[in-house]
Amino acid sequence: MSTYNYVVTAHKPTNVTHSCVGNFTGSQELNLIIAKCTRIEIHLLTPQGLQPMLDVPIYGRIATLELFRPHGETQDLLFIATERYKFCVLQWDADANEVITRAMGDVSDRIGRPTDNGQIGIIDPDCRLIGLHLYDGLFKVIPFDNKGQLKEAFNIRLEELQVLDIKFLYGCPKPTIVVLYQDNKDARHVKTYEVSLKDKDFVEGPWSQNNLDNGADLLIPVPPPFCGVLIIGEETIVYCSASAFKVIPIRPSITRAYGRVDADGSRYLLGDHSGLLHLLVIAHEKEKVTGLKIELLGETSIASTISYLDNAFVYVGSSYGDSQLVKLNLQPDAKGSYVEVLERYVNLGPIVDFCVVDLERQGQGQVVTCSGAYKDGSLRVVRNGIGINEQASVELQGIKGMWSLRSATDDVYDTFLVVSFISETRILAMNLEDELEETEIEGFCSQVQTLFCHDAVHNQLVQVTSSSVRLVSSTSRELRHEWHAPADYSINVATANATQVLLATRGGHLVYLEIGDGILVEKKHAQLKYDISCLDINPIGDNPNYSNLAAVGMWTDISVKMFSLPDLNLITEEHLGGEIIPRSVLLCSFEGIPYLLCALGDGHLLNFLLNTATGELTDRKKVSLGTQPITLRTFSSKSTTHAFAASDRPTVIYSSNKKLLYSNVNLKEVSHMCPFNSAAFPDSLAIAKEGELTIGTIDDIQKLHIRSIPLGEHARRICHQEQSRTFAICSLKYNQSSTEESEMHFIRLLDDQTFDFISTYSLDQFEYGCSILNCSFSDDNNAYYCVGTAYVMPEENEPTKGRILVFLVEDGKLQLVAEKETKGAVYSLNAFNGKLLAAINQKIQLYKWMLRDDGTRELQSECGHHGHILALYVQTRGDFIVVGDLMKSISLLMYKHEEGAIEERARDYNANWMSAVEILDDDIYLGAENNFNLFTVRKNSEGATDEERGRLEVVGEYHLGEFVNRFRHGSLVMRLPDSDVGQIPTVIFGTVNGVIGVIASLPQDQYTFMEKLQTNLRKVIKGVGGLSHEQWRSFYSEKKTVDSRNFLDGDLIESFLDLGRIRMEEISKTMNVSVEELMKRVEELTRLH
Repeated sequence: MSTYNYVVTAHKPTNVTHSCVGNFTGSQELNLIIAKCTRIEIHLLTPQGLQPMLDVPIYGRIATLELFRPHGETQDLLFIATERYKFCVLQWDADANEVITRAMGDVSDRIGRPTDNGQIGIIDPDCRLIGLHLYDGLFKVIPFDNKGQLKEAFNIRLEELQVLDIKFLYGCPKPTIVVLYQDNKDARHVKTYEVSLKDKDFVEGPWSQNNLDNGADLLIPVPPPFCGVLIIGEETIVYCSASAFKVIPIRPSITRAYGRVDADGSRYLLGDHSGLLHLLVIAHEKEKVTGLKIELLGETSIASTISYLDNAFVYVGSSYGDSQLVKLNLQPDAKGSYVEVLERYVNLGPIVDFCVVDLERQGQGQVVTCSGAYKDGSLRVVRNGIGINEQASVELQGIKGMWSLRSATDDVYDTFLVVSFISETRILAMNLEDELEETEIEGFCSQVQTLFCHDAVHNQLVQVTSSSVRLVSSTSRELRHEWHAPADYSINVATANATQVLLATRGGHLVYLEIGDGILVEKKHAQLKYDISCLDINPIGDNPNYSNLAAVGMWTDISVKMFSLPDLNLITEEHLGGEIIPRSVLLCSFEGIPYLLCALGDGHLLNFLLNTATGELTDRKKVSLGTQPITLRTFSSKSTTHAFAASDRPTVIYSSNKKLLYSNVNLKEVSHMCPFNSAAFPDSLAIAKEGELTIGTIDDIQKLHIRSIPLGEHARRICHQEQSRTFAICSLKYNQSSTEESEMHFIRLLDDQTFDFISTYSLDQFEYGCSILNCSFSDDNNAYYCVGTAYVMPEENEPTKGRILVFLVEDGKLQLVAEKETKGAVYSLNAFNGKLLAAINQKIQLYKWMLRDDGTRELQSECGHHGHILALYVQTRGDFIVVGDLMKSISLLMYKHEEGAIEERARDYNANWMSAVEILDDDIYLGAENNFNLFTVRKNSEGATDEERGRLEVVGEYHLGEFVNRFRHGSLVMRLPDSDVGQIPTVIFGTVNGVIGVIASLPQDQYTFMEKLQTNLRKVIKGVGGLSHEQWRSFYSEKKTVDSRNFLDGDLIESFLDLGRIRMEEISKTMNVSVEELMKRVEELTRLH
């Protein structure tokens, strides 16, 4: 049964909804604060660019984000209000590097009609009060006392009901608001009010202005010395104050965002709906405004927010495309643009549709999304893990180890690649044609297996074999010195850095050598109780060539020991428990934090925090990376060090926000890896896998890899066809060159590897593509693309006409083989028992694929079912049809073969405005609706009466806080049947904010366990701003608010892994389960995404 569901985010929201700039983390530090609907990010502006400081979830959808500075404060505070009427004031705590809550509260009213144009939250420039417009006809005031603390809130009646914007004016003796509103004749005016805190009422303000531009919808208050306000319309911009009125005409456009450039408010950046960036200048003589000027700077993503940072750097946050960091240049480039894009920040939002495909045919799903909107529309290919881009490969069997070497100590690039086999060692190098070819290093012993190699100081190389350590000149390649192991003590394991060699022989002997110029000096020897299984002396201290610590893994007592160098004194020992020996140890430092990684023979990896001064190991954590022994190596990518774990599931270990993350590499089994940074292949890795050696570069290090295919048009539907190896999309292109804004709609065919357009079919004028499907029909082997369309006429409320088009892909071209007119919009198409099921306005219609006498084919209507308001979303399974209605929730229909009829079996009688549906199993159906909730309903086939059987019972409810556009069955990760999560069914969803999420149906016992863990985590992890997790996840609509049930918040549960040891132990006590077991069980769930 799919009653118990686990909801987790695979890709966080990327749609930037708000941003602001100020001194939040310090009085001298300039911060950019970004809101992505349900998360906030705090960045620090440094000479190197934007440096992330914090990224935290907010238990609410952010409606207002404003920085302000009350009297007596040296740095700014952050005011946040959420769509569910909670607010908080946050302050930065520099000692703990986190935000603390200064104030919080609830500003909801029992009665009141929520505003149509969204909430408005504003702060008086002199910090006397915060103003909120949340309900029509009311203005809520939260006053400050003289110490900067918030006092009791109160409402003031506002006679303007259709408010478009409200702002506080600068430079007024009493707090004054300016209101832009529309009257009942659709004319727009501006009015000012003084807020009298004593009388808790409005007083008529100093001025007002009637009959503005019909498209006016944005106010920009101007700071002293000018004061007053700018009113941005679609065709004019007006500057208005008590003493002045100036107006300029502009090219018709809708301004979406603005950013103030100068503190005195003389220049503003304006971003419009087509992504054009303008500079608006207030011309003035001394303090008198003489006029306005506007100038086009260039093009950016379509801005939802603009923040001017400093020195001509501007952050452009976008909801419809990637956000950008741009620089405004003094001189235009060749295309006449002053805008230079320095950084792009990926945004998948809005995900209007997506499909799950296995393009590499490796058994791992990739999600291909229709992302963005208007000119910023794109396809994004999202896959889990890190890709390796192959540059070269050579067939080699039985590789036992690999190391890269340089031909001089201070060379930038590696020259040699040493490859070791069971009875020989080969040396490869790049020739002039950039090919790998075999070469010799005369001083190396090549008839035996190499245990370890390294570059050494003084232009030397060191090679360790089972009988000796050889020191070789890297310039003449001749042997300079050799240290021999005693006769009966062959060397088993060895490691080295530029100045030190540590090796272990049979019988538990540990020998330490130092490398001089042409000489190896034996410094110390220690006898240990048991044999040694692995060693590491990777320098992570201040000296890059010398380590004061050695990590040693042991057989028999299964431990890892830390020794000091050069005296080989035992400092710490840590028993690992269990029977599996450590196979590889690695000292490494991530983001300046030293760690010891220790890999076991069964695919588990332990990590410890390492105190480099004392050698002490703390904060032990264990994860399972695979099932085979792991070998660990460090490598660097973009000047950051990461670790690579080679095994049957190769993994990159990296650090983000000071926590270790693991990302699988998209390769089958890897036995060895070493960095190979050669001149021909900079920053590459050499990878040994089954029978071959590959050299490749690595993608950006992140859990999800995203490839962008910009389209310059808005893709709205997508579908994949395996037989023709193509995608088909429905897209629309906005034509902005002409005076009338026109749209053209297309069906486009794309190659599924290159994503090039290979064929296009243009739809008629006013015709939209609404649905697309790959299917085949009974008695016909061909795979077809079926497209459902609607004719959207300006004068009609609902389309009364549409078409179903059936295409065959022949020689890479779309061939129209059949079309059928419909009496409405074809919102959904499904393959159904060899036929085609269409949702057309309020009815469900079934079509058969019929052969005509002349050999052509046509769609013929078989039967249908009325009784919906608009049947927007349809899913089928067997003979069952699940329909998501515009406003009547979910209903279940059934096709009866004998009668050839479709009839309703059951429905949910709640009023939910649906946005997506999916069938989880025969009895449980999943829905998403427009208040950002998820819910599940159950078919009650065992009901005693018809009435009971005819009702779909709601069994699960949850507030996701995201608008879901599509569910699809599938998985983003390799599903290995041997793992515990291999059998768990998953559904992927995509949202307007660019979230990709996973819903997994858990077995009941696992669900009960995790629910208990979630309850305990709620007590330990407090929401930012004092917001309650329980309230946030409760199902919420205008009609009702009920606690979430039968859904778990995977993001909260998985944050258990980021807690410190002390808090983990606290939870382990109340759960009565060991920390290790808890970590293992949560870790398993992280493998679902």
